[in-house]
Amino acid sequence: MTLPPCRTPALPPESAAAAGRPNRRSERLLVLNLVAQMAFGLIAMTIFLPSMQEWASVLGASQASVQLTFSGYVLAYGAMQLIYGPLSDRFGRRRMLLIGLALAGTASAIGAAVDGVHGLIVVRILQGAGAAACMVVGRAAVQDLFSGPDRVRVMAYVGMAMGLCPPLATVIGGQIHARLGWQANFVFLAVLALVLGVGVLRGMPARPRQPSTAPERHWLREMGAAYLQLSREPAFLPYVAILSLTVAAFYAFLSGAPLVLHHYGVGPENVGWYIMAVPLAYIGGNYLTSRLAHRKGERWMLAAGLGVSLAGIGLMTALGLAGMNTPLAFVLPLILLGIGNGLLVPACLTATVGLVPALAGSAAALAGVMQQLMGALGAYVVGWVPHEHPVGLGAVMMGFTLAAVAALAVLRTREASTPA
Repeated sequence: MTLPPCRTPALPPESAAAAGRPNRRSERLLVLNLVAQMAFGLIAMTIFLPSMQEWASVLGASQASVQLTFSGYVLAYGAMQLIYGPLSDRFGRRRMLLIGLALAGTASAIGAAVDGVHGLIVVRILQGAGAAACMVVGRAAVQDLFSGPDRVRVMAYVGMAMGLCPPLATVIGGQIHARLGWQANFVFLAVLALVLGVGVLRGMPARPRQPSTAPERHWLREMGAAYLQLSREPAFLPYVAILSLTVAAFYAFLSGAPLVLHHYGVGPENVGWYIMAVPLAYIGGNYLTSRLAHRKGERWMLAAGLGVSLAGIGLMTALGLAGMNTPLAFVLPLILLGIGNGLLVPACLTATVGLVPALAGSAAALAGVMQQLMGALGAYVVGWVPHEHPVGLGAVMMGFTLAAVAALAVLRTREASTPA
């Protein structure tokens, strides 16, 4: 991988390549740093899932109130990306990352001392508001620091980490809870935020502001102008639609799979083992992307990802219609869904943030928010269908994925009609 010289003026001396040769060790550390920053939000989101089973009794609260600790995090995590993205374009990536990590770390430290559910809700909202910076700024930083196929490869590494984070964080959170108590998970996140902050200061190149002859405007007006400019890009909205609809189908699976598996006699203690097959396949798909990025074009990756995903959903639905209502008949075909998403998402993310390089942060923010909103919609729609078999869930997932195919068709039409 080669870092473009014009994008890395603040790299430390040891990262510069002698005689024009890249320092691969420095680049690997940079990739590791970026992946860790983006993983933080998912870790903080899912590490408390085991603890939530006991918070209702421990804190004397209703389960509905406990669920708000998760919903509040997700909403803040999505909404704040709209703020951090444009601000990182204006004031720099490192500054916004440090602000977000400081907010998330401080909230985590406070959370270790909270003993009521309302306090936990507030703390979790603040955690989500801080962690949002890590995801959106990390994505924009990939756009700043890498180019061409290397950018897609790095996004593939990010995708592998994103697929691994939820199951690992849930396991780690459960073990910490059992051995040290649920408060220790807040301490763990506070320490992790501090470590990541040090990583930003020592290993994250500063992004210079883009020179501009336009007069200075208030940052809110600048933010609105950025989103308006992105919306006018012919390819931007189709890319965001493809990405968001794909995530909606995946969230529908995550929320609907436990309901279907329950009818197959799979209890809570074993549901995770079946669901894990799809995120692990997603990691495999991202690995394939990292190997294919230099040989296959972006459009090929998008079409292949959607095609493989549709094949998995279609096979799962067909087996359900044929009466093969077993856990393995339900889950194993969806390995193709994980692989397809692994092929699709890195290329789509890269294209989304790369259309207007000067607005990479704004693009990453808008894409992130739409992912969260459509993912929430996917999870909600699952409640409208029966779950005695996977056919209803398959119909929901197929609907979102076919809509993504339609968005890809719109993308190709717009690009074909746009003058070169």
